[in-house]
Amino acid sequence: MAGWTASDIPSQRGRSSVVTGTGGLGYETALALARAGGEVILAGRNADKGAAAVNQIRSGSGTGDVRFELLDLADLASIRAFGARLRAQRQSLDLLINNAGVMRPPRRRLTADGFELQIGTNHLGHFSLTAHLLPLLRQGHDPRVVSVASIAARHGAIDFDDLQAERRYNPMAGYRQSKLANLMFALELQRRSEAAGWGILSIAAHPGLAHTDLVANGSGPNSLFGVLSYLLGPLLWQSAAQGSLPTLFAATSPNAVGGAYYGPDGFAGFKGLPVLADVVSQARDAHAATRLWDVSKQLTGVTFE
Repeated sequence: MAGWTASDIPSQRGRSSVVTGTGGLGYETALALARAGGEVILAGRNADKGAAAVNQIRSGSGTGDVRFELLDLADLASIRAFGARLRAQRQSLDLLINNAGVMRPPRRRLTADGFELQIGTNHLGHFSLTAHLLPLLRQGHDPRVVSVASIAARHGAIDFDDLQAERRYNPMAGYRQSKLANLMFALELQRRSEAAGWGILSIAAHPGLAHTDLVANGSGPNSLFGVLSYLLGPLLWQSAAQGSLPTLFAATSPNAVGGAYYGPDGFAGFKGLPVLADVVSQARDAHAATRLWDVSKQLTGVTFE
């Protein structure tokens, strides 16, 4: 794993992938997979942005085997429709990268189904999407699900008594909770895949501190977080392309392990090349992960069985 870069991605010819999120990490991940010869379905909620990203990827990869599909992770009906379209179009899927997300909206906002926006989009949306694509993944070749968490998960906690932040909303606490949920979901999905014989590797990754459009879509560039990001960026932050490497390692490397967590090797995991990342104790709590899984099934109405 030492020194692993995008040049180490094995050929993806004959492999199919769904990547959520059309900008930042999602774009860079899709571009790298397309350059390696893979079929890529880029999924997002903005058709114009998606079309532009696809055109850029085609230009930058020299392949036409990439397309956009409409998917709003903040709307369970949109996720159901996306899953139904793909199941009607194809027999299998090799790779799902649960990447898209929202970060720190200053005021409490809701998804189409009444969930707090961060837990609803970042976790429940991807939980539902994975369930809808599970039949295709089970027919895939060396199928993998990669869930993109965050270093913010280190300080996260799942508030089962106020999961939707109805009593008290704190933007950063909500983001940390949603990213911890991503990590817990990845580990629990691996446990369930092994127990049920699904044959799917579930792996988590985080990008460290990477320049993406999350700040613009969250607290905004004029917020304290946005100003500090601008001032300290050259010292602490890395490019989205560099930040996508742990995800790409988890998605493509023959050395990636199911149930593992990968992130940058630099100071505090802020930037660098992919290595195994520490899994915080709250993410290793199997009882809490089972509870989160059951609550998520109840809220989304999906089943993995």
